[in-house]
Amino acid sequence: MSDIPAGSHDEDLPAATAPAQAAARPGLLGAIVPALPFIWLTIFFLTPFAIVFKMSLSQPATAQPPYVPVLDWSAGLAGLQDAFSQFNFDNFALLADDWLYAASALSSLRIAAISTMLLLLVGFPMAYAMAKAPDKHKPMLLMLVILPFWTSFLIRVYAWIGILKPEGILNTVLLGTGVIDRPLQILNTDTAIFIGVVYSYLPFMVLPLYATLEKLDWTLIEAAQDLGCPPWRAFWQVTVPLALPGIAAGALLCFIPIVGEYVIPELLGGPDSLMIGKTLSDEFFKNRDWPLASAVAVVLLIIVIGPVMVYRELETRRLEKAR
Repeated sequence: MSDIPAGSHDEDLPAATAPAQAAARPGLLGAIVPALPFIWLTIFFLTPFAIVFKMSLSQPATAQPPYVPVLDWSAGLAGLQDAFSQFNFDNFALLADDWLYAASALSSLRIAAISTMLLLLVGFPMAYAMAKAPDKHKPMLLMLVILPFWTSFLIRVYAWIGILKPEGILNTVLLGTGVIDRPLQILNTDTAIFIGVVYSYLPFMVLPLYATLEKLDWTLIEAAQDLGCPPWRAFWQVTVPLALPGIAAGALLCFIPIVGEYVIPELLGGPDSLMIGKTLSDEFFKNRDWPLASAVAVVLLIIVIGPVMVYRELETRRLEKAR
């Protein structure tokens, strides 16, 4: 026992525990990293949604804030119970009874669906041409697609007012070339909304399509053509099925924000252009009915979550089949 140097146990302890500490760090890091998305969603999605949903169960009032009940945290549990006892679903019942809100939701879905189809018709040829272009030209083509993002979205929409109004650039050119004999009324119509939406959301359709088509094995197309398949048939039976993930991603990236679009119908649409985003804004700022507006926002969220859930299910099945 006397041969063991004094303090040797203390010197060996850090060396023995160092590997354990090093092994514990990745375990802790491995637990934190997956939790970050859930923390982000809780702070920036679930918490605001809970506030909006709480307002949708309230009643309008001439006060600040313009709804009751307001949670009184100082009253403790009794105050919370009193507030919860006043919550009801009257605003959602009003949405179901008033055709205006159903009409605005259906109109938003119609405009979003048509706009998404137009974006696909315009964006697919662009993405296909970019994917087939020489490698040295692809960075420039990508930059040209992203270039509109360098300018404010609001300024770009305002620019279309100067183009589409009766005395605007488009009518001036058409009248000058003799194509028309009187100005076209495009501004303040659904046509103007479609033009503004397709222009504004085109990059969101082109980029996912390009990312998918750029990875496409073009030898499959050549093999189909070598077997006697016409180019148009090879396109429909080979290219389009392989591009479906990009088509679905681009369609969702466009359809979901278009449903709730406010700026474009407000600036380019007319009084008859009915969209749920515009209805939501009117309830908040013109009618000052925050509870009803919050109920509209909850319904809008439910509408846009539907396509996301469908896409997730289809993508899960596709990945399972690929395995």
